Amino acid sequence: MKLEFIVLPIADVGRAKNFYQTLGWREDIDKGEGDARVVQMTPPRSDCSIMLGPSLTSAAPGSAQGLCLVVNDIEAARAELVGRGVEVSEVFHQAAGGLPLANAQGRAPGLAPDRGSYFSFASFNDPDGNGWLLQEVTTRFPGRLW
Repeated sequence: MKLEFIVLPIADVGRAKNFYQTLGWREDIDKGEGDARVVQMTPPRSDCSIMLGPSLTSAAPGSAQGLCLVVNDIEAARAELVGRGVEVSEVFHQAAGGLPLANAQGRAPGLAPDRGSYFSFASFNDPDGNGWLLQEVTTRFPGRLW
């Protein structure tokens, strides 16, 4: 099995498409009109896309949280997004180690101690409030492909 796309709950297809284009994502599909419009966008170097459309999901716009974009240099990726006009959090890690909690509790500023792979993050939201994490991965856990 392979994850091909994720449907994002959005209120306005055009606004969402413009935002993801600002991130430098590739437009794969833009078909239909009104409630039948579907847009598919893919992040650079990704095999998984997002699908945007007003009637693709019954989930409330902005309700998708914890969507993760893996980067090999968190500081450079953050700077690139900020340069594109995106409001991105400062880099953080979990004070107790591990993955970030949805409510931001336990987050400590800066890179993970020893800059350990998988444990440095930054976050941003799309215009609807769907929440994204940048996660720095420099060395994969055993058994994982890059």
